[in-house]
Amino acid sequence: MEEPAALLRALHDRHAPALWRYVVRLTGDDRLAEDVVQETLLRAWRRPHILRQDEPAARAWLFTVARNLVIDQQRSARAKRELSSDEVPERPTGDQTNEVLDEWLVTDSLAQLSDEHRVVLVHAYYGRRSVADIAAELDIPQGTVKSRLHYGLRALKLALQERGVTSQ
Repeated sequence: MEEPAALLRALHDRHAPALWRYVVRLTGDDRLAEDVVQETLLRAWRRPHILRQDEPAARAWLFTVARNLVIDQQRSARAKRELSSDEVPERPTGDQTNEVLDEWLVTDSLAQLSDEHRVVLVHAYYGRRSVADIAAELDIPQGTVKSRLHYGLRALKLALQERGVTSQ
């Protein structure tokens, strides 16, 4: 008597290609057909008497099981609600509520500053510009830029403290 692994391999070799083509015709999906054929053969493996049946009976059993698996899959809630896509979904991100609130606080605090202080701070910190670049762009001396940065940061700190932000 042959062992079940050899019987399953023989059953696979004889019927898997035709079974796969049958499932592709039913579903139109190569990947799903591979899954259905694999599940069908797994079910045959779990029922050793199927492996030992004569050729036509085993083939009929395999095709019936494959057809039933396709029907079950199409009736499932997953098939009705999920769409397949070749594109990778976007990566999950963490909750960014704190970052949004911090940004809102800083923006609101910056709005309280004088135009001269705000412009210099925005150029320096958001634009990542050097003192020399800011001075050249705004057509003011570098010492004035440094002074406005100093006093602008002090004013920003006070505006943030008024909104409940404390320094650590």
